[in-house]
Amino acid sequence: MKFDGRKAARVKMDHRQPVNLMGSDGTWRRSCVLLDVSQSGAKIEVEGTLDVLQAKEFFMLLSSTGLAYRRCELVWIDGTTAGVHFVTADGKKKPAGAPAPAQTAAQGK
Repeated sequence: MKFDGRKAARVKMDHRQPVNLMGSDGTWRRSCVLLDVSQSGAKIEVEGTLDVLQAKEFFMLLSSTGLAYRRCELVWIDGTTAGVHFVTADGKKKPAGAPAPAQTAAQGK
């Protein structure tokens, strides 16, 4: 479902989905609630101070063990709500709707 004029379809959470943000160096951690998510980013409500979110990159831990996570960059902050953009493994932002590398190679043949 697309809303708010976004390029990527977002899924709005019906229930409070707890997640954690963690600094890429592991020195800080913040509890938060996932409000909506798409392939390219998410909207979260952060508990505690937001000053640590000014870091260039951080991780969103989607599981209690930290085995499921996404690398993020901060896009915006409004009070206790923030928007993050997911970063791909090569360090580049993933454009919304971009085909996977395997699909791109298959189309070129």
